[in-house]
Amino acid sequence: MRAMILAAGYGTRLWPLTIDRTKPAIPFMGRPLIGYVAEYLAGYGFDDIVVNLHHQPESVRAALGDGSRFGVRFHYVEEPVILGTSGAIGNARHLLDGDHFVVINGKLATDIDLGEALETHRRTGALATLVLRPNPARERYSVVHVRDGLVEGFGGYPASDKAGGAPGAAPKSESDSRGGGAALADESDAVGAPLMFTGIQILDPRVFKYIPPGVFSHSVTDVYVPAIARGERVAAHVARGAWYELSTVRRYLDTSVTLLKREGRDVELGEGSVVEVGAGVTESVLWENVRVARGARVSRSVLGAGVRVGPGEVFDNVAVVRAELARGAERPEKGLQGEFRGSNFVAPIPE
Repeated sequence: MRAMILAAGYGTRLWPLTIDRTKPAIPFMGRPLIGYVAEYLAGYGFDDIVVNLHHQPESVRAALGDGSRFGVRFHYVEEPVILGTSGAIGNARHLLDGDHFVVINGKLATDIDLGEALETHRRTGALATLVLRPNPARERYSVVHVRDGLVEGFGGYPASDKAGGAPGAAPKSESDSRGGGAALADESDAVGAPLMFTGIQILDPRVFKYIPPGVFSHSVTDVYVPAIARGERVAAHVARGAWYELSTVRRYLDTSVTLLKREGRDVELGEGSVVEVGAGVTESVLWENVRVARGARVSRSVLGAGVRVGPGEVFDNVAVVRAELARGAERPEKGLQGEFRGSNFVAPIPE
């Protein structure tokens, strides 16, 4: 079966971690992020996977190869001009047309039961089935309006009428992650909560007639809204389970720590990384070839490839990359601000 992972974004909110690689290629739980997503799809029989590329495409190809180590086969489709969520699907039509297929954002970590969503799609015969979840913390995800199992429309961000539920606040998970979109802690949390789109969708091939060819377009505004207006059925599958989206450094770190703790640890060591005896590293992610010297302390931080932490240095709640990468690099508007400290560029991670 075929699926598509959307991977063409710039990852500006993950900067400076995305200076030398694009978002889908960043390490996550011992593999590139998009590899983690591919393994999720492979678990449901999707072994032919299209990956769209735009920003730093070589970093994705280098990280993923042909997909065999994740149990899939990748087909890369490059976009010289970025085409948006539905434009990307239309651009890959030659690889997807023929039967229903899954599209998923390449920045997700989830254990949502995709098999149940596929069953909803088969039962309803819908143009598309959107996998939704309750949003009791009223994070800044657009509201999806549903009636009798079908999507009626899409709204703005939910009102924050719960204590601690201001826009942008993260829900509590069973492990109290500060990362966005954790599993619901209690069934009662979902009662009356607005619904949000998870970035997972199942599409019938007739969706292609609604996608404007060769131009930038968004699935919601340019495809689903007009299709619903023309009487098409867009099904809503409301799912349970853990769901995290890793669009910011904070969410990337907190999600990593949450999942690491489920494995009985709280530090991820990339290939070739060394923590010397007498150094302290907690709740952190170290990419490839990082070295933390004796007497150094690192906590709740992300250390990029090749970073060196000297004796006595203390890094807490920061993202760190090599200074040589950051010098001369233009910080995107949504990227983290930082400072040069010796051989490193250090950016505090906001809450």
